[in-house]
Amino acid sequence: EKRLKKSRGHIESIAKQLAKLSQKIDKGQLHGQDKIGVRVGKVINKYKVSKHFDLDIRDNDFSFGINRDKVKKEAALDGIYIVRTSLSREKMDADETVRSYKLLSQAERAFRSFKTIDLMVRPIRHRLEDRVRAHIFLCMLAYYVQWHMMEAWRPLLYADEDQKAKDLRDPVAPAKRSDSAMKKVRTKRLDDGTRVHSFRSLLCHLGAIVRATCRCSGDRETSATFTMITRRNPKQQKAFDLLQTIRV
Repeated sequence: EKRLKKSRGHIESIAKQLAKLSQKIDKGQLHGQDKIGVRVGKVINKYKVSKHFDLDIRDNDFSFGINRDKVKKEAALDGIYIVRTSLSREKMDADETVRSYKLLSQAERAFRSFKTIDLMVRPIRHRLEDRVRAHIFLCMLAYYVQWHMMEAWRPLLYADEDQKAKDLRDPVAPAKRSDSAMKKVRTKRLDDGTRVHSFRSLLCHLGAIVRATCRCSGDRETSATFTMITRRNPKQQKAFDLLQTIRV
């Protein structure tokens, strides 16, 4: 419905602009089929709705009309997508095909993470082809590790934990988060009352764990040294326990 309103708005906007252009031509302010065509093209290609208009461009005249039949036909198909696959029905049925298509969003999220958010693949400070490939490969491995960490940490993040529900719901219908996930978003608290984290904030929370080298009092050169690691709080320990569940 939103797409339909937006499309109609674009058509009406273009029609108004074409009407103003037609008035200029009638007043003799613009003439010549080629010049008129260029001006019309700039207007009609703005929202890619030229297919909905019938145009008649001449040296000293210009007229247009909206092709209502085309508008109605496109409106009937608006929001409808066809997903095709070369696989047989035995290997992948219709529901699996749609779910697989929707998984492309994960690939898009990975590229966005590569380029701007987490991994920051640029700048690439290499010139040799094999080194550039190695750099990209390491970034890919880093994202692979990050993905598994995010999956393991779902109970601590603003993530939906009910993954099995994805296989049961209508694959065509818009995805809806579970009640438990929406509760985390609304309250910003887990069931135990502690804060819900994003992936980044949880990493920062774990960053408080440090390993310190300590030295016994006395002569600096002869006194013994030992290592101490920060004792984990319950949230940090839970995060480490969840990482132990990763199976690759």
